[in-house]
Amino acid sequence: MGKEKRYREKQLKFRVTDQELATIKKRKEMMNFKSMEQYLRRVACGAPLYTITTKSIDNIASDVSGISRNINQIVKRINASGTAYTEDLRQIKAEQNRLTEMIKQAFGSLLKI
Repeated sequence: MGKEKRYREKQLKFRVTDQELATIKKRKEMMNFKSMEQYLRRVACGAPLYTITTKSIDNIASDVSGISRNINQIVKRINASGTAYTEDLRQIKAEQNRLTEMIKQAFGSLLKI
């Protein structure tokens, strides 16, 4: 059987100090790359590197949950009294606007990536 032809035929070799190697390994792990080869190829080719944490997503989820609770409390008050007051409707609209702005900001930040 013949040798399979590799997609990437060319190989690069270069030397680094112990400190440089430690830094490269640390950054590769921080960026969650599976292989050193994959990480170095991305860096060398100038591809942007991003790390997205779940902390910001968790914060948004927590805020959305709070806004939902506020709206539910307003709706319960409306159902209990049988009357929707202008202030109740204004408050629901304000919460909806706040939620919309949070989502726009979150997705806007992701789209910049």
